Amino acid sequence: MKNKRKSDHLRICVEEKIESGNTGFDKIQMTHMALPEIDFDKIDMKIKFLGKLLNYPLIIEGMTGGTKESLRINRDLAEIAREFGIGFGVGSERPAIDAAKPAIGATKQGMNREIKKTDEIKNNAIADTYRVRDVAPDIFLIANLGAVQLNYGYGIDECEKAIELIDADALALHLNPLHEVIQPEGNKNFSNLIPKINNIAKELKKPVIIKCVGSGISYEIAKQLRVSAIDVGGVGGTSWSLVESHRGDKKTKITGERFSGWGISTADAISELFWLKLPLVGSGGIRTGLDCAKAIALGADCVGIALPILKAWKSKGNEGVREFINQFLTELRIAMFLTGSENLSELKGKIRKTK
Repeated sequence: MKNKRKSDHLRICVEEKIESGNTGFDKIQMTHMALPEIDFDKIDMKIKFLGKLLNYPLIIEGMTGGTKESLRINRDLAEIAREFGIGFGVGSERPAIDAAKPAIGATKQGMNREIKKTDEIKNNAIADTYRVRDVAPDIFLIANLGAVQLNYGYGIDECEKAIELIDADALALHLNPLHEVIQPEGNKNFSNLIPKINNIAKELKKPVIIKCVGSGISYEIAKQLRVSAIDVGGVGGTSWSLVESHRGDKKTKITGERFSGWGISTADAISELFWLKLPLVGSGGIRTGLDCAKAIALGADCVGIALPILKAWKSKGNEGVREFINQFLTELRIAMFLTGSENLSELKGKIRKTK
């Protein structure tokens, strides 16, 4: 099971400085209540997102799949998600979908059943790196494919397969034009994707989430999409332009560094997209519970985090992730208390001013 690019991405994210830009949260000042008039211990952080109840407004974002290390990461983090009652997403399932194509072709052409069987075994080894339902049967689970693949032979069949592969509750179609154009082996044809995305959202039986990857999404683009939710993925956290700068040649390094801060800040993206009245995931540089509180006050329904979770897992395994999430949730609860917010609905709009 070899996927050097996926392994490189994990290593670079942990070992190199790949965060860039400003989330915009430093400019946000929340409404302080000297008399909160609520009981700290009775604060309710539950939220219903796309029909699924989460104990806390947090999703562990999709990071990986397709390698031996991915298998352990996905299963460990899914189990943590189950413990806390939060959401979890897998990385792009393209490696598993592509690996299935020989078997599909063999079926169509009526080829030898043994060939088909061998291909299916190969596919299962890759697919298993994404499958987590046996350790987390009731979590909100998000499948993942690159939207650009709709221009490279993917359609409703592949999207349904991504859902089926892991028994997911929703499908994230990620938008990563900056990443793809910097990546030496990237797919660069992003033409006419809006109608294709909308068609998938119409035909797929499960909700479709548009998930941006570190460069954000504007109101002008988002308003044309007929999806169930948007994960804003703004500037301020992991820069995939910087990640690729560590993989390519000198030219790629220079270009990747120059575009490392390109895009729309997380705070700006949430503020713009709030007016669409769609479920919103605030992601991109969310590092603390206070960041989470500000994102929700601006209009997000929940937040997504990836890099801090990966680093905590690499450092101390599941216990490190538990420590990070517990600290994160304590900070969110304190922010809710100090704004007099007994639940997440009351936290919305608790912005005093922006600097």
